[in-house]
Amino acid sequence: MVLIPDLLVTGGDVVTMNPRREVLLGGAVAVAGERILAVGGTAELRARWPDVPELDATDCVVTPGMVNAHQHLTGDPLARACIPDDIDSEESIHGWAVPLHQAHLPEDEELSALLACAENLRNGVTTIIEAGTVANPERVAAAMTRAGARGTVGTWGWDVDDAPHAAPADEVLDRLWAVVESYPAGGLVEGRVTLVGHGLASDGLLAGAADLARRTGAGMTMHMSPGRADVDHYLARSGRRPLLHLADLGVLGPHLLLAHAVWLDDAEVDALLGSETAVAYCPWAYLRLGQGVTRAGRHAEIFTRGGRVALGCDAGNAGDAADILRAAALAAGLAKDTAMDPGAIGAPEAMEMATIRGAEAVGMGDRIGSIEAGKLADLVVHDATGPQWTPRGDVAQQLVWSTDGRSVRDVLVGGQVVVRQGRCVTLDEDALRIEARKASARLLERAGVAVRRHWPHVRSH
Repeated sequence: MVLIPDLLVTGGDVVTMNPRREVLLGGAVAVAGERILAVGGTAELRARWPDVPELDATDCVVTPGMVNAHQHLTGDPLARACIPDDIDSEESIHGWAVPLHQAHLPEDEELSALLACAENLRNGVTTIIEAGTVANPERVAAAMTRAGARGTVGTWGWDVDDAPHAAPADEVLDRLWAVVESYPAGGLVEGRVTLVGHGLASDGLLAGAADLARRTGAGMTMHMSPGRADVDHYLARSGRRPLLHLADLGVLGPHLLLAHAVWLDDAEVDALLGSETAVAYCPWAYLRLGQGVTRAGRHAEIFTRGGRVALGCDAGNAGDAADILRAAALAAGLAKDTAMDPGAIGAPEAMEMATIRGAEAVGMGDRIGSIEAGKLADLVVHDATGPQWTPRGDVAQQLVWSTDGRSVRDVLVGGQVVVRQGRCVTLDEDALRIEARKASARLLERAGVAVRRHWPHVRSH
């Protein structure tokens, strides 16, 4: 059967992120169903398929959809800019995040996820790895599907005492299996074995979750070592640092995407690299929470030594903006500054983390992350007519250093247009904003937390 494309994306500079990292000037992408049928010159593809509808990308840059490897979809989105930026991570978690999640209703989780997906999509993020702080995964998956965002969903998982959603290890594993079974691989939203991590899981739960991830092929996500607390906990618990303890349990491996991994010593870095464990690096979160990434972070070293590193935006009150291009610029800047070496990783490597290397890190490199025939048609059209794009220079540098998600004009996920002219077309954004504002006020009241204003708010007359 001869395939005919449904759409041609024409006239843009196509940043393929293919193995040769080719940029096709005045290129075109042919989309058939959910996949890329062909990539080439605009005149060439028009001549081959003369009557196919077109999305005009003239004066634009077309990139693969970007990967957000660690994003909390519930909790913080309905409390944006409410959690103070002058408290440490412990107070942020126990004084804010825990009460908010305890007060979350199922409809809050869906609304919160919908809001977070809209922000990600508008910033060119097409794949979201949810971080596991979800009580109602079916509501979150429904929101992701409605918005048109690709990604994975997990659920709360821990077996410590006196914590919300805690349960015996076997029950937590059954809960994780249910999500993986409900959202199998290959769909827009896939289930993933997701533990909160830190010191909140027994050795039996950690090992059991890793076995489940390997057995099902679903992959595994968990948090570890954004600050010193996990190091201190595991030294007291086992006499070993966190990643060495996980290695002894058989938890490390290609199936694992480890969020953060900031405070690692030499032996832990070697264990990480030797096991092919991936890392979701969320640099804005560590800066906002003052967790010491400039002192301890070794993500650039891990990347240059061949490690699997993706970028993440974390929570709405840690990373604050779900914008992978902002995270890419910061990752490159921190690498150069902490090494005091301008030759450290730069814009090309940061863009790889945001796209193809990020896709490989989350286990989806065969499907997304580059613009190549056969891959899923997750595409971002960046408007390159603004002053930040004028004059046009090196495209990698302009994507990473000169612009951010505000240049995103159109977004396709699986061949479907989900953002057009900077607005989500899958949602009523005005209605979403009104609904979120009302739900936020109710959630904060139920949680019993008061928003502290840095400056007096005076109602004008």
